[in-house]
Amino acid sequence: MSIATRINTKLTEALAPTRLELVDESAHHAGHAGMQGLAAQETHFRLTVEAEGFRGMTRVQRQRLIYQILAQELADGVHALAISARVPGE
Repeated sequence: MSIATRINTKLTEALAPTRLELVDESAHHAGHAGMQGLAAQETHFRLTVEAEGFRGMTRVQRQRLIYQILAQELADGVHALAISARVPGE
């Protein structure tokens, strides 16, 4: 299973988002020095997620929750994750 699929599945199960958009930007970073020697092919993502469960949380709390949910994917080679986490309507 690809890392992108794992990310989508975990976030869907944990947050029941009203919007979930994951863009793999790994190809834009393939030649960067920090990527030399890494086996992972899916390393850089841009995430937009809207979920009612974020209501009452600060931006930092929302990001920490996402990092907690995706701890294994981050350990498995996700090098960068740009996050936009909102409550529907924000």
